[in-house]
Amino acid sequence: MEALTAEPCCPPLNERPLSAEEAVRTAAMFKALGDPVRLRLFSAVASHEGGEACVCDISDVGVSQPTVSHHLKKLREAGLLTSERRGTWVYYRVAPSVLAAMGRMLGQYAA
Repeated sequence: MEALTAEPCCPPLNERPLSAEEAVRTAAMFKALGDPVRLRLFSAVASHEGGEACVCDISDVGVSQPTVSHHLKKLREAGLLTSERRGTWVYYRVAPSVLAAMGRMLGQYAA
């Protein structure tokens, strides 16, 4: 299955109706974040010092290591995280422009 990417593809939700393609990409982002463990992992990476986190630093979310790996894989497949292996550890970053794209979509509702 091809990974969907979370690119800044979509207009603010109150600007115009989303196209079918925009809706699929946006739904993939929010579906991946719809799980509490995934949301915690995404938040841990996004808020980690330097914007990057080793899996060894973010694994304490109340589930087993294989489950953490599964959830991180789902976040990568949705285009929300990128990863890089360094020696025995994997380091995660929020994919470039993801937070900005999500903020643009929802920003007008935050006021």
